[in-house]
Amino acid sequence: MLTPRPAPGERRFRPDLEGLRAVAVLAVLGFHAAVPGLAGGFVGVDVFFVLSGYLITGLLVREAAAHGRIHLAEFFSRRARRLLPSAALVLAVVAVAGAWLTVPLRRTDLEHDVLAAALSVANWRFIGLQTDYLAAGRDQSPLLHFWSLAVEEQFYLAWAPLVALVVLVTARRRRARTPVLGPVLGAVTAGLTAASFALALHWTAGSVSLAYLGTPSRAWQFGAGALLAVAPWHRLRGPRAARELLGWAGLAAIGWSVLGFDAATAYPGWAALLPTAGTAAVILAGTADRDGRGPHTVGRLLGTRAPRALGRLSYNLYLWHWPVLVLAEARFGVLGRPVRTLLTCAAALPAYAAMRWVERPLRRSRVVAELPRRGLSLGLTAVVLPVVLALVVGTGTLRVLGPAGPVDLAGLAAGNPDGTSLLLPGGATRGPVVPNPVQARQDFPPDGACEVPPAAVTSPDCRFGDPAAADRIVLLGDSHAGQWFSPLLGIAAQRHWALEELVKQGCPLPQVPVVNPQLGRVYQECDQWRSAALERLRGGPKPTLIVVASLNRYTADREQLLRGWQQTLDPLRALGVPIVYLQDTPVPGLDVPACLSGHTADPAACGFARPAGLWPDPLAEAVAAGSVPGVRSVSVNPVLCPGSGRSCPAVLDRVVLYRDDAHLTNTAAVVLAPRLERLLVEAGVLTGGGAPAGGAGWTEVLRDEFDGPAGRRPSADLWQYDLGTCYPGCPAAQWGTGEVETMTDSAENVRLDGAGALEIRPTLAGGRWSSGRIETRRADLAAPPGGVLRIEASIALPAVGGPAAGGYWPAFWTLGGALRDGYTGWPGVGELDVLEAVGGRPSVFGTLHCGTAQGGPCREPAGLGSGLRPCADCWGGGFHTYAVEVDRSTAPEQVRWYLDGAEYHRVTADQVGAEAWDRAVHHGMFVVLDVAVGGGLPDAYGVPLTAATEPGNPMRVRYVSAATRG
Repeated sequence: MLTPRPAPGERRFRPDLEGLRAVAVLAVLGFHAAVPGLAGGFVGVDVFFVLSGYLITGLLVREAAAHGRIHLAEFFSRRARRLLPSAALVLAVVAVAGAWLTVPLRRTDLEHDVLAAALSVANWRFIGLQTDYLAAGRDQSPLLHFWSLAVEEQFYLAWAPLVALVVLVTARRRRARTPVLGPVLGAVTAGLTAASFALALHWTAGSVSLAYLGTPSRAWQFGAGALLAVAPWHRLRGPRAARELLGWAGLAAIGWSVLGFDAATAYPGWAALLPTAGTAAVILAGTADRDGRGPHTVGRLLGTRAPRALGRLSYNLYLWHWPVLVLAEARFGVLGRPVRTLLTCAAALPAYAAMRWVERPLRRSRVVAELPRRGLSLGLTAVVLPVVLALVVGTGTLRVLGPAGPVDLAGLAAGNPDGTSLLLPGGATRGPVVPNPVQARQDFPPDGACEVPPAAVTSPDCRFGDPAAADRIVLLGDSHAGQWFSPLLGIAAQRHWALEELVKQGCPLPQVPVVNPQLGRVYQECDQWRSAALERLRGGPKPTLIVVASLNRYTADREQLLRGWQQTLDPLRALGVPIVYLQDTPVPGLDVPACLSGHTADPAACGFARPAGLWPDPLAEAVAAGSVPGVRSVSVNPVLCPGSGRSCPAVLDRVVLYRDDAHLTNTAAVVLAPRLERLLVEAGVLTGGGAPAGGAGWTEVLRDEFDGPAGRRPSADLWQYDLGTCYPGCPAAQWGTGEVETMTDSAENVRLDGAGALEIRPTLAGGRWSSGRIETRRADLAAPPGGVLRIEASIALPAVGGPAAGGYWPAFWTLGGALRDGYTGWPGVGELDVLEAVGGRPSVFGTLHCGTAQGGPCREPAGLGSGLRPCADCWGGGFHTYAVEVDRSTAPEQVRWYLDGAEYHRVTADQVGAEAWDRAVHHGMFVVLDVAVGGGLPDAYGVPLTAATEPGNPMRVRYVSAATRG
């Protein structure tokens, strides 16, 4: 069946194969130049692989047949003279040009690429980068195409010794004139080819980058060519028409692959059979039979002058075209299709020069070819030269970039919990960015293996913080959720809670179908992981809070996205715990650390367009409209992309915000922790003082989140109105404080805003002021003996200041329940002013009223107050959390006041006396919300009502809650 000796016809030069190289390189060039219709041009590499397998194996078999052995030194010397000098020239040019054309951080990546390409392991480097989800978002390497050269070199290194071993094993039978080399080598080749193809199918289904770039999964294409060289195809008889049909069918298969395949094709897999078989068919059709009949039509076409000339140039053209394209874009930005096509054509100039003055002279040099060691020395030089250049350039670049050690936050102020700045005033505003670009590239959250990769279908048991904590926060989503690991861990740790992380890379939390670029196919592992995560939450202990986040760009179909969110949120809401949707952060769309490394003096140059960075968020809009009950939405985007300009920054207050083209640096996330905590407090899912809404040991006895459509009244089951200018029976006109407004139940004065807040709005009509005042129907809110009562609200004071705020008097307070029995007995029955503020002054205060109306233990009518508590932005319309705690678990008992979680005032029982204390706090209370206009308090602080006072500015309340413990 097989023959150990090649046919005479196979000793001749095959011009059609040289022309077939032209077909392969044109396909690749058209693909890289983005020529319309050539989306499958990547199959040109497959053609090269089959040709290499055929030609190299034929060369080895002929040498074995002629000499009875294979001279490996001579073989590798020929390969080194043929391939390595041209490759070394390209690598050297790229190493040097990269120092001028690329930014420093990109330059370090490039020098690593040069090292890998010079050592013929480029494919494994690019496999590592392309299969790493967290390394995504970087610019393409100008040496990416060296992956195929690395695969080919690795094939040579393994295949030639293997063939030599087979020749050695069969040498004894050959001396006995038994033709066994062909059958043995054929069997070995067939077995390895089949195993490689099976592996290619397996990897294509599991990791497309590994399948596409891996040597084991590509070896079968070399094996297909090798089988053509081993088997005695020249002995096959058949009509010339069959050869003609075979040749045209092979060329058509290659053409169909180029025109019909695209990025969505699962490759290599089964699809790679088509161009591989097509190449084999063209080779087989041109194999001369015993009679030496002339070439078939396709062979004559491919053997004409133009295809052969291009085929001779193909290797150098393949080497040069891609660096020309990528380095040009690195210097001048994204290029259009016509420019890319012109540059691809222009690459023929250095390619021809390299062939003419480097490849051919060294390949044909008698001095170099005389001894194998000279060729091998030449090859070694071709490897060492680019390695040395890469090391020199890379070392200089690292000195420019600075250290890659831990991030140093010295000189930075703390994160600002409110306002428009990222950091609190007081830190250094000038100096190098933090982290530096090298550090930013590696500034990941320290969550270890808990952000599971694409191939995983379950998450490990990832709990952080207090392992014995009864309360825990669950962080659920994709890598855009994972970037919040550090701040949420800090928030949990402050409360002695645990944090559980359920995060999967590239996996949308809404149930929408996606294709994973690392796997190269539909992301079925995402669906399996999401189901497992939801089932784990259903079957485990109930969490205290669930924070969900996800990239907002998996689909542009708004309705599909909302349906997908509903499918995920429904089982989460069924758990009966608070859920917060953390809106997606801006997506720069550019490698921010790389950009900053080239613009150290001008970080603003790395900003990005606001419309491209901030997409509409259908879920956030639905939450704001009240159509997703049980879910709160918070966002840090007003800080990350402040104002309303056309661009978003990459650096704020010296802090580098992004580690790649889409994710926050861990430093930025940590700096944002105080703001995130405040947003969660304002959303009503945490309390500022550390007591959770429904957390361990606490029982929530009252809560209203003011959900409902715009214009609706607050819940009649929870609230009642105070009307007019005094309580029933009018025990004290003008509410006893000299206010001028009339309280009404009109929606003009009290209403829901439709976005999860209550508005109490003072109005002016016909010279008369009106406003709103509501009380809880419950008047039994009390601290249990030995326990604690906490009353809390998230409130935004009116967004008004200066003379326009004169006479404004918003308040959140409590009165003793006994006042409901005739509204007499003040202040002895107790009053806790949780929040009072007047006239737009940048301050708030809290007060305890007790005892007698004049003087007494609480020094009435002023009460035991905190004095002005500075709060510069409280009157700017932003939400703050105000809370009071009546604590009967301490000795002496206490009342404590909190602003955004920080205690700022305290009154103890021993300051008041046992009798007055008992009458003031040892009983039920009701909560009051109102905005008064004018009166004694604004007058006392010098901000009276005047003609300049502006009506219509509401106090907004996101929630009111009361909880007890003990």
